[in-house]
Amino acid sequence: MSSLKRLKNRALARLATQVPAIAQRFVAGYQAQESSGGIPWTVPAKPLDQAKLALVTTSGIHHRQQEPFDMNDANGDPSYRQLNGEKIFDDFQITHDYYDHTDAGKDPNIILPLDRVRELVRERIVGSLAQNHYSFMGHIDGPHITTLVEKTAQEVAQKLIVDQVDLVLLTPA
Repeated sequence: MSSLKRLKNRALARLATQVPAIAQRFVAGYQAQESSGGIPWTVPAKPLDQAKLALVTTSGIHHRQQEPFDMNDANGDPSYRQLNGEKIFDDFQITHDYYDHTDAGKDPNIILPLDRVRELVRERIVGSLAQNHYSFMGHIDGPHITTLVEKTAQEVAQKLIVDQVDLVLLTPA
């Protein structure tokens, strides 16, 4: 994808944010992909006030020194970035052309609500917050869906298990 195409995508994302009729046209043209089976729901093993929580976002946020998500692939980038929850807000960037991240650039809690979850921990509503969190790019299509489902999402799930995370809050962009 050329830099001109990326610029066009960013401009359309910003315009859709500011003009609801344009946003509705994008939504109307969306074709959801069917999945098989039921919703993979598991009853939490611990009460919320004893659970360790991690965040997983599809906003494309990552540390500046990490490789940006590949915006040149029209099917998206099914990879992920591991985020250090203590440092991400000190050195973040957002690599995702399919939404306007002007406000998220000013307050990343909009897409990765770490400070809000910290408040819930202080209020003893949530037991604890994990150190590591994960970011994906939300625009995944075509052959990359299989990679996401069968490889990268599985890798992140294993990392969450190793970190003894009880609950995950998914924050879409």
